[in-house]
Amino acid sequence: MEMLSENKCFDGVQGVYSHRSESCKGDMTFGLFVPPQAKLQEVPVLWYLSGLTCTHENAMTKAGAQRWAAENGIALVFPDTSPRGDDVADDDAYDLGKGAGFYVNATQDPWAPHYKMFDYIAEELPALLFKEFPLLEEAQGITGHSMGGHGALTLAMARPDQYTSVSAFAPIANPTASDWGRKQLSAYLGDDEAAWAAHDATLMMRETGHPSHVLIDQGGADNFLDLLKPEALSEAMAARRQSGTFRMQAGYDHSYFFVSTFMEDHVAFHADALYGV
Repeated sequence: MEMLSENKCFDGVQGVYSHRSESCKGDMTFGLFVPPQAKLQEVPVLWYLSGLTCTHENAMTKAGAQRWAAENGIALVFPDTSPRGDDVADDDAYDLGKGAGFYVNATQDPWAPHYKMFDYIAEELPALLFKEFPLLEEAQGITGHSMGGHGALTLAMARPDQYTSVSAFAPIANPTASDWGRKQLSAYLGDDEAAWAAHDATLMMRETGHPSHVLIDQGGADNFLDLLKPEALSEAMAARRQSGTFRMQAGYDHSYFFVSTFMEDHVAFHADALYGV
């Protein structure tokens, strides 16, 4: 692991690091905020997964999460959204390839050699962080925005023993029924739609849900509502009688102005769950 930068931030440290990833077969960069409480003890971890076109940097600089993480004694991880490098497959469209890994393990060419974002987020990067930093492995929460909200929900429901708490901002909620999903899932996983179900938050909610209370915030003025399909996830939560809060926030769009407005609520939500472990 190589340290690219470290800055004091709310009495903690906001760092940016790179390392060689075996999952993605290349160098990966991530941000990590370690709160001041970590000087005295190991602290819980909140993973923040970003959306289409983003890198590790977008949420790290725009979400305003460090202030609330420092107050609550929680570390924040900001991974990248895809593998990078000259030898990594890409597409001319913004919503496929680099910056659009969709948090799946690709099985189809040309994506399969590098696009193993599920394994990277769930296994490889945690193993590195828990070895190198004073973080509590048994106290992990996960959140994200848009494509990252999709990733947070699907990873949490796939691995409920790993992620104690889960929330999402404007998640791509029903990708098997959306152009933000069908295109990417068919490219990465092939045409067998049965393989897509394990990466659709609405279908997973109907099937298994999550053992903890789930928090979802969606902007009511989001211009991508038809692609996100929040109503499908809300209906699935109600049908399963999932313990959760689904909030349509009037007037808010899909931007980081929306995310930063409700970030305090989400960090506090995860702190309550993670410090109760």
